[in-house]
Amino acid sequence: MRRAAIASVAAAALAAGVLVLLPQSGDRERPAAKPAAGAPGAATSLAALNARVKANPRDDGAWSALGTALVVRGLRAADAAYYPKAEAAVKRSLAVRPAEKGNVAGVAALAQLAYARGDFAEARRWGEIVRGQSPKEWTTYPLLIDSYGRLGDPKAAARTAEELTESRGGAVALGWTAQTYRDKGWREDAAVLVSEAAAVADSPQEKAEHLRSAAELAWERGDLTESLGFYDATLTLDRKQGAAIAGRARVLAALGRTTEAVKSYRTALTLTPRPEYALELGELTEAVGGNGEPQYGVARAQVAWNSKQGVHGDLLLGRLEADHGDAETAVELLREEWSRRPGPEVADALGWALHRTGDDEAAVEYAKKATKQGLRSALFLYHRGEIERATGDYGAARRHLEEALRVNPVFSPLWAPRAQTSLARLGDPPEGGPRNVWAYRPKKSGSGSGQSARQGSGTRNQEARTAAPAPRKKR
Repeated sequence: MRRAAIASVAAAALAAGVLVLLPQSGDRERPAAKPAAGAPGAATSLAALNARVKANPRDDGAWSALGTALVVRGLRAADAAYYPKAEAAVKRSLAVRPAEKGNVAGVAALAQLAYARGDFAEARRWGEIVRGQSPKEWTTYPLLIDSYGRLGDPKAAARTAEELTESRGGAVALGWTAQTYRDKGWREDAAVLVSEAAAVADSPQEKAEHLRSAAELAWERGDLTESLGFYDATLTLDRKQGAAIAGRARVLAALGRTTEAVKSYRTALTLTPRPEYALELGELTEAVGGNGEPQYGVARAQVAWNSKQGVHGDLLLGRLEADHGDAETAVELLREEWSRRPGPEVADALGWALHRTGDDEAAVEYAKKATKQGLRSALFLYHRGEIERATGDYGAARRHLEEALRVNPVFSPLWAPRAQTSLARLGDPPEGGPRNVWAYRPKKSGSGSGQSARQGSGTRNQEARTAAPAPRKKR
């Protein structure tokens, strides 16, 4: 019975069209390919499911399937208005047949809804219940993998990807395993798996998702030509995929094709009105000397609207306020977000917001958390480098700014040029290394006791500290 219940959720996703786990507001695009199944037809599916629940209001499976289909539609269209409707349908399913009486499909739908709203702790909780009751079913594994990653638990994400490979395999498992590799910094291995996933995809929509993942990975390493090619291939298969259109806009902006980039961003916002696209468009406008504030206003309005539908948007709003609004407000928002999901995205954003308020000592600790897991993010490295520069740790600052520009020299039209400027201001490191570091010199045989040698060493170290130049002022 439980297997049949879970199967009804999968069937709903198949009928509703491509199940795409798109990035939440404020998060980086996560480039590993997302699970996809079936062909378009959400309108027909929703109509059929609505007719089914009207004909039999006591059909808990129909209610849970309707809830899942509404979540899928909301994710695909970036329209949070579907989520309250999905919540009502799922609650109806669980009222007809509670979770403790075997309504696993209803619990799975709760996990999907929590994920869509950016409540990754709840998505993990419900997903783990489904996995515990029906471990051979795969439908909640992808959202568990992504939720673990966003909550700062890469080991659990990797274990779940292994379980998905054992239970499902194919393009879905390859794509999500690639995600865990990317988060560890194994970008080349991730790229190989994504290519394999695209080759074995079961449908054009699924293939398009994997190609978009390949485009994101190429973008992250600054390979603009390859990234643009993958985005073009994605849009050949799925010309209305907003995430691919926005990603292509990023590449066009980096190539200096600003007019085309602006047009692509506007198209993406029309198809899938995600606030992060408005933020990126505003920063592009600002980078070329324009006024980005109108787009920042659009992003704020979208976050506010989504919040009324139960979507968590504090990460995006915190990032926006830190750079283009009130940094103190950003810190408040992001501390609250950190309490819910202590992952690398939030650590980076909170550290940067603290830096913008002048609290660099606290900021550097979060910047370290954001960059310690292996993920090679040029933006995270840039933020850490700037924070270290502000604390006077010029060697570390130089190292991380250089690394940011190696990882992706065009990671942002607004921030990459500032990284170059900051690095130029630091200048070259002093020849021969720091002047207050002494090389170890073993004492010559017969020249005195070990105690004398230690005393001599202490004398040299004291001389070094005395002769060391005073710390330079913060730049």
